[in-house]
Amino acid sequence: MAKLAQGAKYRGSIHNFPDFDPSQDADTLYNAMKGFGSDKEAILELITSRSNRQRQEICQNYKSLYGKDLIADLKYELTGKFERLIVGLMRPPAYSDAKEIKDAISGIGTDEKCLIEILASRTNEQIHQLVAAYKDAYERDLEADIIGDTSGHFQKMLVVLLQGTREEDDVVSEDLVQQDVQDLYEAGELKWGTDEAQFIYILGNRSKQHLRLVFDEYLKTTGKPIEASIRGELSGDFEKLMLATVKCIRSTPEYFAERLFKAMKGLGTRDNTLIRIMVSRSELDMLDIREIFRTKYEKSLYSMIKNDTSGEYKKTLLKLCGGDDDAAGKFFPEAAQVAYQMWELSAVARVEVKGTVHPAGDFNPDADAKALRKAMKGLGTDEGTIIDIITHRSNAQRQQIRQTFKSHFGRDLMADLKSELSGDLARLILALMMPPAHYDAKQLKKAMEGAGTDEKALIEILATRTNAEIRAINEAYKEDYHKSLEDALSSDTSGHFRRILISLATGNREEGGEDRDRAREDAQALALGIENNLKLLEIWVCYDQVAAEILEIADTTSGDRSSLETRFMTILCTRSYQHLRRVFQEFIKMTNYDVEHTIKKEMSGDVRDVFVAIVQSVKNKPLFFADKLYKSMKGAGTEEKTLTRIMVSRSEIDLLNIRQEFIEKYDKSLHQAIEGDTSGHFLKALLAVCGGED
Repeated sequence: MAKLAQGAKYRGSIHNFPDFDPSQDADTLYNAMKGFGSDKEAILELITSRSNRQRQEICQNYKSLYGKDLIADLKYELTGKFERLIVGLMRPPAYSDAKEIKDAISGIGTDEKCLIEILASRTNEQIHQLVAAYKDAYERDLEADIIGDTSGHFQKMLVVLLQGTREEDDVVSEDLVQQDVQDLYEAGELKWGTDEAQFIYILGNRSKQHLRLVFDEYLKTTGKPIEASIRGELSGDFEKLMLATVKCIRSTPEYFAERLFKAMKGLGTRDNTLIRIMVSRSELDMLDIREIFRTKYEKSLYSMIKNDTSGEYKKTLLKLCGGDDDAAGKFFPEAAQVAYQMWELSAVARVEVKGTVHPAGDFNPDADAKALRKAMKGLGTDEGTIIDIITHRSNAQRQQIRQTFKSHFGRDLMADLKSELSGDLARLILALMMPPAHYDAKQLKKAMEGAGTDEKALIEILATRTNAEIRAINEAYKEDYHKSLEDALSSDTSGHFRRILISLATGNREEGGEDRDRAREDAQALALGIENNLKLLEIWVCYDQVAAEILEIADTTSGDRSSLETRFMTILCTRSYQHLRRVFQEFIKMTNYDVEHTIKKEMSGDVRDVFVAIVQSVKNKPLFFADKLYKSMKGAGTEEKTLTRIMVSRSEIDLLNIRQEFIEKYDKSLHQAIEGDTSGHFLKALLAVCGGED
């Protein structure tokens, strides 16, 4: 097994086999390959239940007993992906990495993704072992081969990483952190062109602990994450390498969870990537990768492998995975806090929210009103002018244009726009022209009109708006429809879902900071309300004071769903966002369960959906909207109403943050997604609101 740092816990999925007998194992493998055909089941069962160190002993004993090379025999007997996977497991880790890199730079073309993955993720010690293994296996110098097969700044950063000289001191100088932040800022954002050498020097040499603080300070200083600056300043393979380096510094397991997901999503499987990661991380951090994978993608790594592969290849991969984590929300204790920190670090409280639409400089409502009138007068309509003016003015400026238009021409600008435009473009432009509260009120009204109710729209709006926004919506609804929003919700919804929506619609969420003692009480209340099953009782039994209360509740509630949903409503609908983030953390500490996954497991229907929306909004509101936008454009057809609603409502609040979350999660920009899924003037207007390509 991999050597552990002092005090570190083993997080691999493969362990030393007890009562290990290398001679007996060698004999078992020999018999499995003897005669016609081979016993693949016996081979995979044995090899996946031995650590890499034990496999090396088996190889030595095999040669001593039979005068044959075990890896050569395995290659001869097995085929395809299964053969590559088994042979990969039989090599020492450094030699496995060396083989991967040799394959990546051999022949025509270079597998840059493989080079990036290995060199950005390995420790100093692993790099040194890799260089030595490459020299031993191929009698060649790895650095010289890398230089011969790559070029430019990409090559320079690879060479820096190949030195294996990243600082490892945990003592961090605050002055040096500030200096590095300033140097990176001046090398990129403040410079005409980019000083790539500064990025290479700092990201290639500083310790992980130091760089994590640099990234935090960079965000505070510049208002954008370091990843956004890298995307804006660098390009090509060099950009990808630097982003991978940043991801590994933040969390190596999260980097590999993302790589595994991308290897299996969509049509086809990137088997080389899947094999390389499953082999290389099986004795390092596979348990952490599994936890992060499930938290981030809401499915287990095990289930995705099971659905994406087949045969002995699948069985071997599942053995390396080490278990199925699809019991929603359940965490290994050591990984629970890692999962929490994943989204705590990106919480809105720590990020300056920014829109993409800003007040126009030298604003002239008189000129704008005249230009709009001209664009709609006579035969035909000048949609380009309309789009250009309306998407480049703030909402407050648009209201001034409306007033000026009526004063000059005695006409209602909204009515004229409605008459001249049509379809998706008309809906988007008219939405931009409405004051935000009146637009939200209209969307809520439409969601409750006619046969059926658009629960998704109700949830999206009421679960994400601030108290001030909710109060403004209530006033606008009353003014526009002569009925209170509460009465409308009462008439069109029912049960717990109605109670939750009405609670949200009061706009009475607390707005203070966190109270740790109260957060623990709230977390305990949620935990006690979840389920009086034996598993949770076993987990909590060590909490002596809590255990008695759990048993008392279990005796009195008898699984009362009303009590469960009422507890969640009382806390999720009234506590401040900052306080709720602390509640969620305390919930994980207390139960090893994530509250979002627990809700998905224990609840159903609209009640589940609204509670999940609240939790996701508390965790990271821009990410919540990024997910909604992605789903509105995913697959066949586009949900234009959802797309329009979010683009309009967030354009002056946090659409820039949403863009950043979108590209981070989906590996393509919001601009690209819109461009690929819409067309014509609607596309042009959406891209203007989007505000740029990332």
